[in-house]
Amino acid sequence: MRSRSDDPIAAALGRAASLITEDIRALAAANPVVLIDGCSGAGKSSLARRVAAAWPVSGRPQLIALDSLYPGWDGLDAGVDRALEWILRPHGRGLLGTWRRWDWERSTEAESHAVDPALGVIVEGSGILTPATAALADVRIWVESAESVRKVRALARDGDTYRPHWERWAAQERRHIERDDPRSLATRTVEIP
Repeated sequence: MRSRSDDPIAAALGRAASLITEDIRALAAANPVVLIDGCSGAGKSSLARRVAAAWPVSGRPQLIALDSLYPGWDGLDAGVDRALEWILRPHGRGLLGTWRRWDWERSTEAESHAVDPALGVIVEGSGILTPATAALADVRIWVESAESVRKVRALARDGDTYRPHWERWAAQERRHIERDDPRSLATRTVEIP
């Protein structure tokens, strides 16, 4: 078994998290908004957890995964719309936001979660970086990784639950990339092997 220091993915995530925390620190903002986008399996969630753990601003960041907002396997755009309306716009206005978790097993909305405008927010997920969301974010990250590697990681993580939906979800991600060009909206691009 490889040690963490020999793991190129862990090393890339660690370097990226350090750079992003420096970007956040440079803002000198009390409640920064960080968006982390990339295709499925690129490393967004792992990167977001590292950034949250190294958060350089007082107070804990509110880490929200779009996986909790997408309303099902055809819901990439709808999940982003929910994040915009329920989280980003209220936060940007200094108002308390409230989002509803999507219950994937029951295919319905579940409990509500509050978003404190006084604290920073990290929203990570495929599709989150659009012209509308970018206008409300301080730090915007695009995570790049080869599709062959991403697919292996995503299916190892989610297995047979995700396997029948891989192409369907990837088609939504491609539409997002063609329409929104998230890489061009990013303040930083991160390469994960």
